[in-house]
Amino acid sequence: MTTEHAQALLAAYDAARLLPLITAGEPGFVLGDAFGVADRIRSLRLARGERTLGYKIGFTNRSIWDRYGVHAPIWGPIWNTTVEFVEAGEASVSLAPFVQPRLEPEIMLGFAREPRAGMSEAELAGTIDWVAHGFEIVHTHFADWRFLAADCFADFALHGRLFVGKKVPIGEFTDAPRELAGLHVALHRDDRLIDEGDATVVLDGPLSALRTWVDAMAAQPQRWPIRAGDIVTTGTITDAAPMLPGQRFHTHLSDARLPGMTLRTEA
Repeated sequence: MTTEHAQALLAAYDAARLLPLITAGEPGFVLGDAFGVADRIRSLRLARGERTLGYKIGFTNRSIWDRYGVHAPIWGPIWNTTVEFVEAGEASVSLAPFVQPRLEPEIMLGFAREPRAGMSEAELAGTIDWVAHGFEIVHTHFADWRFLAADCFADFALHGRLFVGKKVPIGEFTDAPRELAGLHVALHRDDRLIDEGDATVVLDGPLSALRTWVDAMAAQPQRWPIRAGDIVTTGTITDAAPMLPGQRFHTHLSDARLPGMTLRTEA
């Protein structure tokens, strides 16, 4: 069923429509099966001309695990068709391609060279070229955001779109693991604060989340590559905020080196 699930999910992604929950129809569908489906989707997208630009890590925020019923990180590729660079810090987006979209403020990292499993956070910082703040739009093809970990891992790891803000050279941070973990992010919708959080919530900090993910990637049989130039987004620092057309989301960060971002939504 791996290919059938992959084709169904990709068709739902292209048409922005819901699907029946995989685990509801197949109680034996587990994470190992989901890895296989995700790998098949990756192959199908590469075959139709899309290019990977790196990865997203999801469910690193422990404070939302009980809310969504997923209690460990997930991850998946990001693509040239889903990544937008927003150096000026302002962008707009149509919500038409997404199913039940939500917005996540995150810290993103760009690799200067390939990391290795077993590296410390300080060693991983030495593989990083730049740090940025931005937004990930997440969405799911399963109704009401109800799923098991295997479902959402197969479902593109919930990735919809990534907006990468100003790239700050890693050399501007004297102690990147500590300084990035110490970030505070406030998320506003229109003129109202809707959530805020500290970056320690993502598995104790962005570089800690990165270390966990690099080690987990190395343990998977699919062996997806992590290359110099890849982007990795390390997980939401607030809860994921539901999105509707006609809204303006914006963030404020406690570190002036990382400016906030504004995103306006359209139909």
